[in-house]
Amino acid sequence: MMLEITDLKVSYGAIQALRGIDLTLNEGEIVALIGGNGAGKSTTLQTISGLLKPVSGSIRFLGDEIIGVAPQEIVARGIIHVPEGRRIFSSLTVEENLEMGAYLQRDKIAKQRTLEEAYVRFPRLKERRKQAGGTLSGGEQQMLAIARAIMAQPKLLLLDEPSMGLSPVLVEQIFDIIESINDQGTSILLVEQNAQMALSIANRGYVLETGGIVLSGEAESLLHDPMVIEAYLGG
Repeated sequence: MMLEITDLKVSYGAIQALRGIDLTLNEGEIVALIGGNGAGKSTTLQTISGLLKPVSGSIRFLGDEIIGVAPQEIVARGIIHVPEGRRIFSSLTVEENLEMGAYLQRDKIAKQRTLEEAYVRFPRLKERRKQAGGTLSGGEQQMLAIARAIMAQPKLLLLDEPSMGLSPVLVEQIFDIIESINDQGTSILLVEQNAQMALSIANRGYVLETGGIVLSGEAESLLHDPMVIEAYLGG
């Protein structure tokens, strides 16, 4: 078991954002977390990556408890978070953004090799490597955010709404990239409002509503579940 979340509770003041959720992710899986706005999806990712402190519960990564571990140490252990809204460094060049992703990598030759691999996977970023990140289109910025995360060679990639604000063609491209990253051995926890796309590439899924998990199962079965169809697939 790569990731095991047990009875996780998170509050913002008097508001309970997560009401005791249980979630698991096995090595090599893509697990989708779907639900509407305010369901607690982003809160879940922020708590895993150490940005939020839970009220109670447990998060175990590769067998070790990580609640209370500093965010930079969680990164060093191999959990990399691509937040909602991309959060690239808009004044830095594309290449500088990518290099920031590999700041823990001490070996310069290995860092250069990782950069070259990123450019093979994202040829558009190579074309724009000297441009400021802020001048890229929305789709290119999303590619840059994912590529920067891959520079850290994650064991587990947390993706928060990677398709947000993108055209259907770009959404297809981004999901192809996510699948190819997974094919090369990176496990992925995917938060996504586009339930159809998320479940089409995931192994398993969880449906979150107002801070609680209301449904979970194989992605294929969730795609055909009447509740999921009605609530999230425009049924």
